[in-house]
Amino acid sequence: MVERPNKPSAIPVSPGAPVPQTHFSDDNSRVSAVLPTGESVEILLYGATVTSWKTGGKENLFLSDKALLDGSKPVRGGIPLVFPVFGPPPASGPLSTLSQHGFARTSRWEFLNKTTSESERVGRSASDSSVKLDFGLSHSNLSPEARKAFPYSFGLIYSVTLGREGLETSILVRNEGGESFEFQLLLHSYLRVNNISTTTIGGLDGSTYVDKLKGASEQKEAESALLITAETDRVYKGVESKKPIQVAEDGKPRFEILRDNLDDVVVWNPWDKKSQSLSDFGPADGWKNLICVEAGTVVGWQKLDAGDTFEGGQVIKAVY
Repeated sequence: MVERPNKPSAIPVSPGAPVPQTHFSDDNSRVSAVLPTGESVEILLYGATVTSWKTGGKENLFLSDKALLDGSKPVRGGIPLVFPVFGPPPASGPLSTLSQHGFARTSRWEFLNKTTSESERVGRSASDSSVKLDFGLSHSNLSPEARKAFPYSFGLIYSVTLGREGLETSILVRNEGGESFEFQLLLHSYLRVNNISTTTIGGLDGSTYVDKLKGASEQKEAESALLITAETDRVYKGVESKKPIQVAEDGKPRFEILRDNLDDVVVWNPWDKKSQSLSDFGPADGWKNLICVEAGTVVGWQKLDAGDTFEGGQVIKAVY
């Protein structure tokens, strides 16, 4: 990655003994990894969607109990990957025929590589193991419809790193063709909480946001601890990357999100009425147990010239 002064520390992955265990499902539709200390992650090859992340025996991600995991539609929950468009496509132009949120979440990705490590942490007497799983998607892997809607040569490498201290998800976008293209990117993280009514989000105060439920009007966030009390769909613009996003329950830290080169943050909860309109959402009161805090670059477009790359990611730490 490009070096930045406020870049969050990545979960280290260096050559070492392959202590963590990695498994493939019998039908090769998903891959999972478990650390010796019990932390685990599961990724569906359809969409390279992280569907589970557990620490201390506790699930950290919300996955709808009606989510379809057979590749017939995008997964409702976990961490879907949005690329190359956020929301509906532009009304005109070369990307106007893309499907909502693009094709990354509806394409089957290729499992590329596994890297395991043990690393000494400062201040710890015991070693800390981690496992990094790499997935790839390119123009040749797309459906005919997606290739037609996005007629550019590209390569994506999506890396999911499980460590004792958190889960890192990062993506590299490479322009492998002879002409430039534009894209948007989002890590659509569904975080599991005990009760949305006592959950707050910190680190957004002072940021300008687009309220998609109020005619895309722009507002400025005044709350240092944002409490969700109704359906929410906001896009926070240019949030300082040096400021971690903090999710708290009953005033106690639950998650900390560190972002690298993903300057926009989407906050979403469907509440009761909206969730009832989603056929793949469940249980009916599941909206009480989720908050989507999504790191991305979705305000405007990233332009990638021929041969260039873009890299961004996040580290989510589960705090107890």
